[in-house]
Amino acid sequence: MVTGGKSLKKFHEIAFPNSENIKLTYFIMIFAAVQLFLSQCPNFNSISIVSLAAAVMSLSYSTVAWAASSAKGRMSDVSYASNAHNDTEKVFNFFTALGDVAFAYAGHNVVLEIQATIPSSPENPSKKPMWKGVIVAYIIVAICYFPVAFVGYYVFGNAVEDNILITLNKPGWLIAAANMFVVVHVLGSYQIYAMPVFDMIESVLVKKFKLSPSVVLRLVNRSVYVLLTMTVAICIPFFGGLLGFFGGFAFAPTTYFLPCIMWLAIKKPRKFSLSWLTNWICIILGVMLMILSPIGGLRTIIISAKDYKFFS
Repeated sequence: MVTGGKSLKKFHEIAFPNSENIKLTYFIMIFAAVQLFLSQCPNFNSISIVSLAAAVMSLSYSTVAWAASSAKGRMSDVSYASNAHNDTEKVFNFFTALGDVAFAYAGHNVVLEIQATIPSSPENPSKKPMWKGVIVAYIIVAICYFPVAFVGYYVFGNAVEDNILITLNKPGWLIAAANMFVVVHVLGSYQIYAMPVFDMIESVLVKKFKLSPSVVLRLVNRSVYVLLTMTVAICIPFFGGLLGFFGGFAFAPTTYFLPCIMWLAIKKPRKFSLSWLTNWICIILGVMLMILSPIGGLRTIIISAKDYKFFS
């Protein structure tokens, strides 16, 4: 919601430089309106085209980001010093960064849904093609993120924005197009994240509260969810802080230690064996990540909120 709104606003500013300034709140609402429509698609298969477009856009805008930064060249007054004013701030910034990394390279419960649809037999278990898919996916993620990180930091240093495309302004047509690529990307990624949540909520409503599965139930449930996330985005549109907070709070458990706990419970490897030690190390680091990164993210949100006028 935050990213979609900010990218729409940036596109408007570049495409219509002489127009009246429009509040970020309205752009987030525009993005949410599209999500209200897309959220009524019944399942993953029905949004496959949106998902494909989002994946292509991800490669496109990340390439534009580092290529445009390279073309701009290193800023004359670039500084690579830490933005932190003291050691405490450095520590909290480090916690936030851990959350950013957890968010960027997190696994997701949709992976389980994907694997469940792959034919599997004792001779050809689904884990074989799934493992190849995971490797390819992380290679693509690395191709998208690493050039942006290295080139962006080299060009802008500590002055770079959380979203590098917000920092760039020229060439105008290319940066405007890249911001629309981001909008298309987050339109799809929002649905990828939300679909399992929709399924979980509707399952509870049907099984526990005995509501009949219907179009009306889907319309009300999903619309309420989209409007709720829109309201949160309007109130706290702080991309960096939210990334760090949710990276640790929401994604560290499902990525870094819950799978290890399940592996130990199911496989029961011998104590102090390589597998046992590796999984316990991941569990300890994952728990630390879950505790520390939301602290850094929450602090970043609080600091950003000091100078922020709500609904501005």
